[in-house]
Amino acid sequence: MDKRQLEALVKKNAAKAASATSVVKGFGKKYDVNLKDDPIDEASLKERERAEMFFKEMKPQQPPARL
Repeated sequence: MDKRQLEALVKKNAAKAASATSVVKGFGKKYDVNLKDDPIDEASLKERERAEMFFKEMKPQQPPARL
């Protein structure tokens, strides 16, 4: 591969990389269209946080490792 071919390849790859920097289609969307959007109001966020803490506390604790 000579210098001219290498420059052409670099230019081609740079153009390809520049076009790929746009946002990926469907980024941030859910996979299931039937799911509701995530709530953003304060009450729903607090309720979700409370539920996460509840289930986190309900998880069985692992016994300490023996040495």
